[in-house]
Amino acid sequence: MKQSRRNFLKFVGISALGLGLAKVAGVEAAGGGGHGPVMEPPHDALHAKRWGMVIDTRKLNTAEAIAPLAEACHSVHNVPTIAAPREMKWLWAESFDGSFTEMENDRLNDEIEHRKFALLCNHCQNPPCVRVCPTKATFKRADGITMMDMHRCIGCRYCMAACPYGARSFNFGDPQKFVAKPNPEYPMRMRGVVEKCTFCSERLEAGKQPACVEASQGAMLFGDLEDKNSPVRKALRENFTIRRKPSLGTQPSVYYII
Repeated sequence: MKQSRRNFLKFVGISALGLGLAKVAGVEAAGGGGHGPVMEPPHDALHAKRWGMVIDTRKLNTAEAIAPLAEACHSVHNVPTIAAPREMKWLWAESFDGSFTEMENDRLNDEIEHRKFALLCNHCQNPPCVRVCPTKATFKRADGITMMDMHRCIGCRYCMAACPYGARSFNFGDPQKFVAKPNPEYPMRMRGVVEKCTFCSERLEAGKQPACVEASQGAMLFGDLEDKNSPVRKALRENFTIRRKPSLGTQPSVYYII
């Protein structure tokens, strides 16, 4: 009995090893170098160690100026247009006291007080939303982008509760009914999932800047925070900037020139 069991286990081990080697050999034959050609990044893709954004509020500071940027973002990503209180938003305008709650000041400069600020996901270095997601539908990429896999989302909304920036929206109904002109190049969602800004990860793979950055006419800068020669690092060196709720330790990747 023991000898038969030993022979059986040996047979299973050899068979598994053979299948594994055959699979590897097949991938190598396909020219994938062990990973397969489908895993190769696009030739024109943009890369960074940690993506970040700098928003110049001296140039971009009214609801009217921010609206076209939000429209560019929402149209590209099929964000449904739904009225409050269940509106969906990846990019939106907010007042100073609504944006920087830790810096409230009853003697604030009038011009700053009346500015509008473009808000979006901060793609934090230490994102609390990632820690609470039970299915890993929200996760952090190696390049710093906090992603949202809407196919794995179970609609628990833990990430929404954990996000201190209000950057996530929940599809209470069928979002497809509220998209006037769907973009066929970006997937549609279904009811019961969370969504948010992804720093236009799909556009980065195509060698393009985020849609809002392209539409901002230089008021929004995007680049590698770890590259001292990048446009965002240059802007940070030359200007005074602030971030939202820095005391929380999330380390936002979005900076605002004041």
